[in-house]
Amino acid sequence: MRIIAGRYQRRALHAPSGRNTRPTADRTREAIFNLLQSRFHLNDAHVLDLFAGSGALGLEALSRGASSSTFVESDPGAVRTIHQNITSLGVVDETDVLRMDVLKYLLRPSRRFDLVFADPPYILGLLPTLPTQMLNVTEPEGYAVLEHDKRHTFEHHPGWVLSRPYGRTTVSLFEHPTE
Repeated sequence: MRIIAGRYQRRALHAPSGRNTRPTADRTREAIFNLLQSRFHLNDAHVLDLFAGSGALGLEALSRGASSSTFVESDPGAVRTIHQNITSLGVVDETDVLRMDVLKYLLRPSRRFDLVFADPPYILGLLPTLPTQMLNVTEPEGYAVLEHDKRHTFEHHPGWVLSRPYGRTTVSLFEHPTE
């Protein structure tokens, strides 16, 4: 795993050991940022990386110009890996790492964010409600990006913008619905 583009381009990232996390593949992460590029400018953005795993999505955003990334992850091994990646890139001052349950965090977020990423376990029972919860912590002009199993569709969600398949994974983009 590596940073794809920006000021930390080609820098290696560590992945958590074990099977509790599923890091976003480099090509999927690149595709996510390509989808965002025409809609959203990362410069000075505040980013939230939910179910953060290695922290790759939030760190990629920092590399591409975001001013801060907050990582929420409950697995202790993954939290150690996030800290390791943050330290190796030298971005400690631009990051916050919260070891806690993502769904509890979404009930009481520390702030609103310009961009929210989530790569939850595919078996998460609350997956259908996650886009709405993500948009609840997103600034009005912000976006939410959800990775999920290709068998699930969000086309009927009022904030759904688009979905793109990448192997077993589908990436769905959401914005605040227009009234």
